[in-house]
Amino acid sequence: MEKLLNADIEKQLREIFADLKLPVTMLLFTSQDECDYCDQTRQLVEEVTALDDRLELRVVDFDQDADLAAQYKIDKVPALALMGKDGEELVDFGIRMYGIPSGHEFTSLVHDLVLASTRDSGLNPKTRAFLAGLDKPVHLQVFVTPTCPYCPSAVVLAHRMALESPYITADMVEATEFPELSDRFNVSGVPHTIINNGAGELIGANPEEALIAEIETVLK
Repeated sequence: MEKLLNADIEKQLREIFADLKLPVTMLLFTSQDECDYCDQTRQLVEEVTALDDRLELRVVDFDQDADLAAQYKIDKVPALALMGKDGEELVDFGIRMYGIPSGHEFTSLVHDLVLASTRDSGLNPKTRAFLAGLDKPVHLQVFVTPTCPYCPSAVVLAHRMALESPYITADMVEATEFPELSDRFNVSGVPHTIINNGAGELIGANPEEALIAEIETVLK
């Protein structure tokens, strides 16, 4: 099987992963039924996790292990859930990726691995203070395509917020892999961030203040 990552990319990734601190486990949910990108996604994340001992991959059959899928609220495949590890215990940060993280979204995956390993959101103090006061669940769905150069910043921002608050779950959703979901939320351009199933939305790559303002409006 031909590799997806060439030697230059592997070298760059090893240099980036030198900054990893705590171990990260990726749960990859796949299915044998009608999943065009499951095998490719598995190959991609297998090649990535092979580059550093602090990265672990666990492959989960979405159909046969429905209880685990339900536990992590996984409802479509391929799906990646990025977890921290405390000893043998997995720590769920609410970071999700639906669809293959290819093209520009490969950047998001690499950022997310460092994020989950360092456990530092890097958000500004005002944003952190707002997120610390959250007491209601917030679901962010960031619709992207692999060819969109502005999408990773929107994805990583949502994932940084998920890391910061246990009330936030943030999904990258590859729009062309899940067309019915894209149609439901009238996604015509990307990045397009949907908050709490359409209660709010942001189009384009926005600063953290804009996303916080929209979350505030939704929660009011």
